[in-house]
Amino acid sequence: MRTRVKICGITRAEDAIAAVSHGADAIGLVFVEASPRYVDIAKAKAAISRLPPFITVVGLFVDAEPAYIEEVLKEVRLDMLQFHGDETPEECQRYARPYMKAIRVKSDTNLLQYALDYQRACALLLDAHVEGVAGGTGQRFDWTLIPSDLPVPIVLAGGLNPDNVADAIRQVRPYAVDVSGGVESQKGIKDAGKIAAFMRGVTDAAL
Repeated sequence: MRTRVKICGITRAEDAIAAVSHGADAIGLVFVEASPRYVDIAKAKAAISRLPPFITVVGLFVDAEPAYIEEVLKEVRLDMLQFHGDETPEECQRYARPYMKAIRVKSDTNLLQYALDYQRACALLLDAHVEGVAGGTGQRFDWTLIPSDLPVPIVLAGGLNPDNVADAIRQVRPYAVDVSGGVESQKGIKDAGKIAAFMRGVTDAAL
């Protein structure tokens, strides 16, 4: 089965179209004001306004107030939620949407315990641990820290780019990879050429 791809931090409709035209399966919208890739409701709706069918739209939140998430869900077509904060399993499950829980991995992270705690998650998204930053750092972590027997699909993130994605897939064998900064010309602005090169790396990993 081929590795799925999510292009995160989409802020413009043209970047969403570039992502899917090169074969991405999902796009991510960041509803976190502190992020340089933040989109408000109006900008999020504009960014996905021209998407074709069968593309998953993922909304990313960090310890957001439930009322805010509910407001976004009323206005924006989100197929899946992605939680990057300290949300409990119960908090992640309350919105009647499939969800992924992001885990910032460091040497003492017990991923098997996280898989047990968040067993109703569609996947665990594994990202680099950088103190005080919830995600989107562009840094990779030690992939050998990932157990081979995790009983939940893995979405690999953190420092991926066109040059290393094939090696990452061959080593980790994730269900999907997630990239943001690795395919940008500047923060929040995607580069279609880098997206194309990233997708070629994903394809090359299967050869």
